[in-house]
Amino acid sequence: MSEIKEYNFKEIEKKWQQIWLESNSHTPDFSNPKNKHYCLTMFSYPSGDKLHVGHWYNYGPVDTYARYLKKKGFNVFQPQGFDSFGLPAENYAIKHGIHPSESTDKNIAKMKEQLSSIGAMFDWTNEIRTSSPDYYKWTQWLFLKLYKNKIAYRKEAMVNWDPVDQTVLANEQVLADGTSERSGAVVEQKPLKQWFFKITDYAEELLDFEKLDWPRKTVLMQKNWIGKSEGAEILFKVDGIDLNINVYTTRPDTIYGSTYLVISPESNLLNNIVPNAFKDSVDEYCEKAKLKNELERTDLNKDKTGVFTGSYAINPLTDKKIPIWVADYVLSSYGTGSIMAVPGHDPRDYEFAVKYQLEIVEVVESNGDDLPYTGDGNLINSDILNGLNINDGKRRIISHIENSSIGHGKTNYKLKDWLISRQRYWGAPIPIVYDPEGNPHPIPEEHLPWELPDDVDYKPKGTSPLGSSKSLIKKTEKIFGKGWRPEIDTMDTFVCSSWYYLRYPSSNHTNGPFDEALMDWLPVDTYVGGAEHATMHLLYARFITKALRDFGYISFDEPFLKLFHQGTITKDGSKMSKSKGNTVSPDEFIDQYGSDTFRAYLMFMGPFDEGGDWNDKGITGIYRFLAKVWRICVNADESDTLSKDDKIIINKTIKGVTEDLDSMKFNTAISKLMQYINNFTNKDRVNILVKETLVQLLSPIAPHLCEEIWSILGYNDSIFDRPWLTYDDSLVLDDIITIVIQVNGKVRGKIEISKDSEKEEALKLAKLNKNVDEHISNKEIIKEIYVPGRLINFVVK
Repeated sequence: MSEIKEYNFKEIEKKWQQIWLESNSHTPDFSNPKNKHYCLTMFSYPSGDKLHVGHWYNYGPVDTYARYLKKKGFNVFQPQGFDSFGLPAENYAIKHGIHPSESTDKNIAKMKEQLSSIGAMFDWTNEIRTSSPDYYKWTQWLFLKLYKNKIAYRKEAMVNWDPVDQTVLANEQVLADGTSERSGAVVEQKPLKQWFFKITDYAEELLDFEKLDWPRKTVLMQKNWIGKSEGAEILFKVDGIDLNINVYTTRPDTIYGSTYLVISPESNLLNNIVPNAFKDSVDEYCEKAKLKNELERTDLNKDKTGVFTGSYAINPLTDKKIPIWVADYVLSSYGTGSIMAVPGHDPRDYEFAVKYQLEIVEVVESNGDDLPYTGDGNLINSDILNGLNINDGKRRIISHIENSSIGHGKTNYKLKDWLISRQRYWGAPIPIVYDPEGNPHPIPEEHLPWELPDDVDYKPKGTSPLGSSKSLIKKTEKIFGKGWRPEIDTMDTFVCSSWYYLRYPSSNHTNGPFDEALMDWLPVDTYVGGAEHATMHLLYARFITKALRDFGYISFDEPFLKLFHQGTITKDGSKMSKSKGNTVSPDEFIDQYGSDTFRAYLMFMGPFDEGGDWNDKGITGIYRFLAKVWRICVNADESDTLSKDDKIIINKTIKGVTEDLDSMKFNTAISKLMQYINNFTNKDRVNILVKETLVQLLSPIAPHLCEEIWSILGYNDSIFDRPWLTYDDSLVLDDIITIVIQVNGKVRGKIEISKDSEKEEALKLAKLNKNVDEHISNKEIIKEIYVPGRLINFVVK
């Protein structure tokens, strides 16, 4: 028996982290992008001074995936940085009475120390911080390019105002109940002159996900947010006035059932169509509408309200006079701000018509169903459309109104332009100045970065804090002339993060935002982060990428080719949040059990994309597992024999762990390794191939432990420089079964999978079958039937 060596994780982890740092082993060979893999996690906010378990759950498992890719032969780039501008950091500074830059630097130093303890392959030579002038100089450059190309513009608009944080919020930052996602305050509507980016110019292209390996749910969320609809704009003449009202409708086929019009309270049309006798009631109603936010106005469960304008329009197809109402369930920002109401076939219009006793006409045959009827059917009471189904009716009526010059077909989107102005201090200054007449002018690039001044009262008070800076006004007048004034709003921090992935490979480049010599490293191959960013960061990054492509700076269309959402780690049922005070620090667990144990335990808790509620009851089990690995690989004597059963176990485990890590199923990969080691636990002598296989397969999961064992086994190179193990097909064939795939009961394909494959894996593989995909794409899957070992049936409509 060889000398017994103890598993001293503290000594081992400190040793290997130092070796990795000194050898610069985590910086890829940027001169060789041929087999590159850019693996990126969403960077963190340094709003507090510590990482919690939720951060570790993102960074630890993804590092396991990155290490696995490195062993598969990829030249892996895994950078790290800090989203260090924004409200969280500013509010932390206000609370603790220190400048945001001081608190941010202090918090980053602590977080870097914690991130280093993960033992991850972070390339710290390419770190970025969005609050550094070296970084936001190029955020300002991006703004100027958007401004030059007429994508950035300024206008007065009703905005979402957070009365607690004293700043404007984008629509995406307002929750469904009308409160701020950050402060929880009820969001108010307020008119302000603001800067916008024309993301709507890219609405159609943003609906194309063909090149992306993204979660289906995220794709649907973006498509729903963009909200494409096909319809028509139709002119309704106002009775007795030389004026037409242009309405947008997705159901032009129901025009014969339009019995009244509705105009939004913000519409300028009201100035021309409201008789004096109705002016007071209309004005009073419109004032009350200003107090409601968009979500309150469009809530289907809220009681509909409105007032009659006193005027009538002429339905161009029936020639009937129909009343014109003003109601807040119609928004000025959607379509034309005016609608033709069809109460027989629209729930909102129906509720409104019943409440105010307006005419209801059925124009789609409902076969006895109650109104409002919103299903398919043939058109009735519709003159030239009678007998047509609704789709043919749409085409026929659009052709008719175009030939009659009373309208035209129109594609519309719910997506609105991105409002980027923020009335706070800790953000990138907008690089615009105003002449004495108030006209905006871009700041020349030679003056970038246009730095944040220090002489600012940055506590929220309802106006932009930069307006209190005397040095900023002095600098502006010195450069541009007497009477010139700086823009005092700062940019939404999502602007900083919309392009940060482009900066990482070029973080030390000073002659531009990105080094052309490193463009082959873009875009990101694998991106991991929270699903809550689906309609914010992920949408904005796609938009900015496409804009920069059109400006000629990059040659690709999408920022993130593969997207994976890690699950959420909760505490007592609530998402961990520093603002809620329910975070769990990883430090005490690392001190007690080690980094390898902690990261492996996080991966073993459950599927990576599901997360779960935190508890530490099982962490000792993982520690015992790693200690057992140490005991077998280091302290067990070697055996010269290797049985056929041993070879089968080795090859099946290689295959299983490989498949699991390919799809980020870390929990099942660890389970397979536990099963593997149980086969050799009670043996005094273990064959070297058994040991080498175990440590090779475990190395991405427990990198410190495995590097140490590898060196003890007599190897001088890093275990991560050794290629990933392959398996002998002849020794795993009994694991493979054939599954028949049906769509609506008809056979459309077959797949071969492991007999131990889980349902989710089988369904995923089935959907990748080319013939199956052709029969389920663009259709709603209403049921997925899985008979283990036999068949899969997708029921679609």
